[in-house]
Amino acid sequence: MLDGLTLDQLRVLVAVAETGSFRAAAKRIRRVQSAVSHAIATLETQLGVVLFDRSVRRPEMTPEGRALLTDAKAILLRADAMRARARGMGEGVELGVSLVVDTLFPLKAVAHALRDLQSAYPSVAVNLRTAPLGEPLVALRDGRCALAITVGEEFREPQIQLEALSPVPFVVVVAAHHPLAKHPDRSGPLDPAELMEHLQIVLEDTTAQTGRKDFGVLSPGTWRVAGQDVKHAMICEGLGWGRLPLWAVEDDLARGRLKRLDVSALGRQGRVDLEAYLAHRSDQTLGPAARVLRSGLLSYLADAGA
Repeated sequence: MLDGLTLDQLRVLVAVAETGSFRAAAKRIRRVQSAVSHAIATLETQLGVVLFDRSVRRPEMTPEGRALLTDAKAILLRADAMRARARGMGEGVELGVSLVVDTLFPLKAVAHALRDLQSAYPSVAVNLRTAPLGEPLVALRDGRCALAITVGEEFREPQIQLEALSPVPFVVVVAAHHPLAKHPDRSGPLDPAELMEHLQIVLEDTTAQTGRKDFGVLSPGTWRVAGQDVKHAMICEGLGWGRLPLWAVEDDLARGRLKRLDVSALGRQGRVDLEAYLAHRSDQTLGPAARVLRSGLLSYLADAGA
């Protein structure tokens, strides 16, 4: 009987599970409620298990239903990916490529890859913008871009494929005239109590991707900003301390405008490397121009030894 299963039945199952009722699922997938009920009943017959407990006011998934829901989602993801791949085989070059880049990722690498894209497809328009933390994946999920670059392990979704690009080193820094930078040389890391006495500048996620979770916050006093450039400027002005990508502060460190802080709670000697990922939706195949952009990015990073 399993040969009679359809993708439509699996989509109905997922819709009911995610919305919590047959009525809400019918509204989501634009069906009448009786059609949703019939699809679930047929699926239960074909599978030989009860998927929903209907003895309560709102249908509740049985243990068997929850286990099979995972399989249903996996099958639908693979089917969408297959459909997208087939669709891409018959499509030509895109009219444009949109890309959202995490503010923590060096734009120099992106610019190099865009040069390759321009050389290969000079007529393809490019829409590039930067955004912090969870915003690149939200934009990708919502269809506002074809590619995204995200940094860190916190941002993952099953319908989005990630490809590791390179590590991005982060260091703890403070302005050279800040009180934390004026202590005499010490043999060990800073006492956390010293840091807690000073303002920490923190990058805030403007999306719900992280549930407003803080990353690397040690000071009880914080100022929160929505942009990496703003954070950089505030730290350079001596308003507080914080973590910044090493690529963004190398010149400031070399010129003595900023100083690194040894904060063992934020990595060895105050340094930690976070992985950067290139992301795209699994249900959409990359077109020729997007593939050139991806290839140029990987090539540049490989040559740079990232």
